[in-house]
This record gives sequence, C-alpha cells and structure tokens, in this order.
Amino acid sequence: MIETEIKRISGSPTVKKTSDVVIIGGGLAGLCLSIQLAVSGYEVILLEKHEYPFHKVCGEYISMESWPFLTRLGLPLDQMNLPRINTVEISSPSGTLIKHRLDLGGFGISRYELDFRLSQLAKMSGVRLFENTRVTGVEFHGNEFNIKAGNEHFTGKLCAGSFGKRSNLDIKWNRPFIQKRHHGLNNYLGIKYHVRYPVEPGVIALHNFQNGYCGISSIENDKACLCYLSSAINLQHHDNDIKKMEAELLSKNPHLRKIFSEAEILFKEPEVISQISFEKKSLVENHVLMIGDAAGMITPLCGNGMSMAMHGSKIAASLMHQFLQGIYSRSEMESEYIKNWSKQFSSRMVMGRGVQSLFGDRFITNLFIGAIKPFPFLIDMLIKKTHGQPF
Repeated sequence: MIETEIKRISGSPTVKKTSDVVIIGGGLAGLCLSIQLAVSGYEVILLEKHEYPFHKVCGEYISMESWPFLTRLGLPLDQMNLPRINTVEISSPSGTLIKHRLDLGGFGISRYELDFRLSQLAKMSGVRLFENTRVTGVEFHGNEFNIKAGNEHFTGKLCAGSFGKRSNLDIKWNRPFIQKRHHGLNNYLGIKYHVRYPVEPGVIALHNFQNGYCGISSIENDKACLCYLSSAINLQHHDNDIKKMEAELLSKNPHLRKIFSEAEILFKEPEVISQISFEKKSLVENHVLMIGDAAGMITPLCGNGMSMAMHGSKIAASLMHQFLQGIYSRSEMESEYIKNWSKQFSSRMVMGRGVQSLFGDRFITNLFIGAIKPFPFLIDMLIKKTHGQPF
C-alpha cells in the first residue's frame, strides 16, 4: 500500500445514527455509492464488518471502462503509477496457450489499496463510516429501514446491500440462490495470494486446470495478484489441503507449475472464500437495493466484476437521488433499478455463465481452446460481450 501518500483520518463517526441512506458493506460498490450520494448532499451511513485496509479474494484487474468514473470520484489514478494491462493469455489444462490483445485493456491495483483509498474519500466526502460493524438484521417499517448491528441500531430512508458474494443476510432472507443445490454454477471457492513473480509487462494470464482456473497479473509496488477459482470438490478430493491441491492438480498445467514453484508468496496464509455462486440473484430484496456481488456475480474468467460493481453503484446513486428528491416513488425507483441494471448487465451475466460452462472439464477446455486459437475474431467477440464502455 502507498501509505506515504494517504493517511487514516482520525476520529470516530458521530453518534447520530439516522440518515438518508444506510449502506451495508463497504466493498467497491458500497464505497462508490456512498461517495456519490454524500457529494450530492445526502446523509450517508456506511457499515463495514472489517477495518480498512484489508485483503479480499479478488483478481485485482479492472477494465479501463472504470477509469473515468474512479477519476471523477477523486482517485488520482494518473499519479499512482499503476501497471497497465493490454494483453490476455489463456492456457488450457494441457498448456496450449492463446495470446490476444485487449482493445480497451485495464489496470492492476490491489483491493487492499483501492478500498482503503475509497474509504478515505468517503470520509472526506462526509460519509459516516462505521468499521468493525457487522449487520445482523434489517427491517422495513413505515417507509423507513431499521438496521441492527450488534447493540447498535441505525435508521435510514433508503438501504443498499453491498455485502458481497455471500452474507449472513442472504441466509437470513433465504434468497433463492442460497436454496439451490450444489452444481456447476454455485459451489466454488476462491483463493488469493500476493506474490513476487516476473509477470510479463502488460499481460494478464488465465491458466485453466480441471474444474477451475487461475489468474496472475501485476498490481502496485512490483507485486502480482495470484488468484484462482476452483470447484469445492477439487479441495475435497485433496483432503481439504490447499497446498496439496495446488501441487497435485493445478500444477498439471505447466504454466501454473512454473508459477507455483518459482513465485515468492507474500501472504502467510492465502485469502479464501467458499460457497461462491454465479446463480442469478434478485436485485431488490425487502426494499433493499442490491449492488455489486450481492446483485450478481459474473464469472471471474470474464475479468470484469469490479467494473460492474462500480457501474452498478452509479445506476443506484442516480435512482436513489431521484427518490430522495420526490421524483420517483419507492416502487418506481425499485422498478427502474431492476430495468436499468438488467439492461446494462444481464447479457454479460448470461455470456459469463456460458463461458464458464466451457472452462471446467479438462477435455472440453482443451478442445475449446485448441479450436478457438486460429480464430481471434471469436475471442474479440467474447471479450466485447462481457465488457462495457467507459461510464
């Protein structure tokens, strides 16, 4: 983290616990939403169960479509010397490699760095940020939300859920994706390290293995993010031992064997998240607008989840503003949010699930990559179908 450039703001949040908007979860979508609303003059409370800065399981590649948005929020991206990424490499489990230029491209930055900087911008914008605050209940009564977090109680006219891939609230609300039986879209685990490894400049690599794939790309301070998605059954078949799975399964791909044998791992223990689901999710739950991964998670192979989270926050901010100004009723705001989010992202989500189905089985993945390699226009089409334009 570039600690010399930005320092933690001292002081604790005020004791006032009523606001125009309460946001549950301080990931990318929640932080960006809070800043936009606060800058527009609204009272915003943001509740985050961790304390910044902290690591999150994430590929840490952001499409350039998000650059203008982050710059408008106040992040000095041009001054941060972040690695630019303009080429993707994809290998099959057997090692067959495709290398393809990314027209729009992206950049690398850790969530440790990015989320911390956004949290500081949020505080400077007037957001009342409560860290180490885990929400345990949300109720909607009399046109107002009552949010419980331990012994604390918060109220707001609006509420947004930005609590990530899977939360205690998802379980409490019994959201449909929670109820699904385990199958090819909903039983994954994600594992992330930061490493020292000579990644080719400008390249993000995605290396496939049986029932999973692993990405590596540069982030700030000459580090690289090494992050992979695997079916839960892979870990079960290797005695629930991550190192054993990496040595015996991932390393069957020669590119991953080289990375895992030569990389200097900078974490004492990997960051791990389980029970990841790519199922379709409801966009409004109990009048709470869902944003980020809580609204829907595109498969990491498509490399665009962070941009979608930020773009989704922009959609939500605009509609919340119109509700608070009396332009939309609550039902109209919710309906417009579902319509606008779906128009922007639904086709990407469908394409992501389709791409996911081609990357898992060793035979199918080897066959698909071998077949698509001579036809770069098909790769262009897949990339364009899962990415958007600058917003």
